[in-house]
Amino acid sequence: MPSRFNARYRDTLADLLQEDLSQVDFSLRAESGLKSMPLHPTWQDIAIRLLLTMIASAAIGLDRGAQGHAAGLRTTILVGLAASIAMIQANILLSIGGKTPGSFGVMDLMRMPLGILTGVGFIGGGTILRRGDLVTGVTTAATLWATTVIGLCLGGGQLILGVAGTILAVVTLWLLKWFDIRIPREHRAILVIQADPASSSASDLVDLVGSAGYKAKFRRQTRIDETQQAKLSFEISWRRPDTAGPPLDVIQMVGKHYPIVSFELTLESG
Repeated sequence: MPSRFNARYRDTLADLLQEDLSQVDFSLRAESGLKSMPLHPTWQDIAIRLLLTMIASAAIGLDRGAQGHAAGLRTTILVGLAASIAMIQANILLSIGGKTPGSFGVMDLMRMPLGILTGVGFIGGGTILRRGDLVTGVTTAATLWATTVIGLCLGGGQLILGVAGTILAVVTLWLLKWFDIRIPREHRAILVIQADPASSSASDLVDLVGSAGYKAKFRRQTRIDETQQAKLSFEISWRRPDTAGPPLDVIQMVGKHYPIVSFELTLESG
């Protein structure tokens, strides 16, 4: 008998504690101005969410498309809409009849937007390309990821958060790029020349490039078939902002002394 009484007492106490915690959470949300996801979104709410998602995605994708990147205007809009619609669908399913408030965690509707994030991760991974030492598409992948999260926010009814994320994303892609291209950074390139392997061309070129403010490291030597010549590969590095343009001066200087086979930049690009 005492054990049954203790078990019933524990259950009652747990119910009261859970109810008090829910009331405290409700009051904290009310005081902080946070709005929870409505259980019954109207068609007007859905239209506002989709419209804001279209505007936010277009604002982000416009910059990428104007610069000729793979993920342009239409791609970012589709990604944002997919995330927003998935979140709206999860919102609508929250009000399924026959479920108690405690069953929301059991239904685990958040698997749908999480699946969207996982899928966009694969799409973003496909936009990142590496060709030798040249890496491209990193900024494009990050843009798709940010657009997806913004779409989830707008689709879930967090309009202020979604709009704030859109503004920050646009500022990052448009305004901060002006500062980014003016920051001095390390650049690298692979220079291949044709020379006599028995000569002192390797050391001479290092000194020649160094006199112009560049650094050169000898990488490898490849003999050309049926000739006395060989291909000498060097890694050229220098530090300057992107606004300075390509190193045409070092190409012209080296070209006056040695036949240049190739000159390939190895910098990262968005």
